[in-house]
Amino acid sequence: MAHSHDHHCASAHHHHHPTPNQNKRRFGFAITLNLIYVGIEFCYGLLTNSTALIADAGHNISDVFGLLLSWYAIVLTRRKPSVKYTYGLRSSSILAALTNGMLLLFACGAIAWEAAHRFAAPPVIEGFTISTIAGIGIFINGLSALLLLKDSHHDLNMRSAYLHMVADTAVSVSVVIAGIAMQYGNWYWLDPSMSLIIVLVIVIGTWSLLREALQLALSAVPKTIDSTKISHFLSQLEGVTEIHDLHIWGLSTTENALTAHLVMPNGYPGDEFIDKINQSLKETYAIHHATLQIELGTTHHHCTLHTPTTELHLHHHH
Repeated sequence: MAHSHDHHCASAHHHHHPTPNQNKRRFGFAITLNLIYVGIEFCYGLLTNSTALIADAGHNISDVFGLLLSWYAIVLTRRKPSVKYTYGLRSSSILAALTNGMLLLFACGAIAWEAAHRFAAPPVIEGFTISTIAGIGIFINGLSALLLLKDSHHDLNMRSAYLHMVADTAVSVSVVIAGIAMQYGNWYWLDPSMSLIIVLVIVIGTWSLLREALQLALSAVPKTIDSTKISHFLSQLEGVTEIHDLHIWGLSTTENALTAHLVMPNGYPGDEFIDKINQSLKETYAIHHATLQIELGTTHHHCTLHTPTTELHLHHHH
């Protein structure tokens, strides 16, 4: 019985993705920009006696918190494995995405609550000032979203931070429109109406994020991975008559792990063969940490965790 281990697990990262240092710089920039904006908004809110601006500044503070959370998760993900945390703290990025999704939903609830109050008694607002501040918000949030866009496709943690910024940009756009409308025609109902439309858009966007983060937290096969293809690839390997106990899960929002038992009646094929499989798994199937157990098939195995039967007994006759 032999175990194979990915020998370069520390450096097992995609070559084409931005380095964590680049990501940290982008986060740093986005966080600084947003903090400055919160300061401006809060001061103007006090000066113009606008509860809307003060409330928005409060909402933006929660976004700064969301950004800090995602950024800190990246820092934790880089921590070296220890005796206690043998995988390091990679899964902190999954927790950050999950928390960020919840934060976004919470923010939606707060915006909707505020909007409901405004329908009942629309505040008379200084439209021009609000539009100006929100205009700055569009620029700052839009720029922050662009900074995070690049990685949002393949990293759930980055996507949660990106969604925060997109949501904020949308809120700012609606505030500008509502501000102008209130300046030129007393359409005070427009402000809460726009808020509710945005809440709907954010909730739809956040729902899939939350679902995916929850699946990763529950060790589901990551969305980007086709387990059927992987089991087919392993069962077609030369000398393999059957595979069982195949498990695939996400170590973080960017890295995946796999364990499997390969039945090879002709015996252990040598380290080179195993290294080659690991290389293929990494390059073709985005599996960064693979552990394969070779068996001769002299005893009958039952997978204690009931893996779907399609994956359980893949017989391959030569």
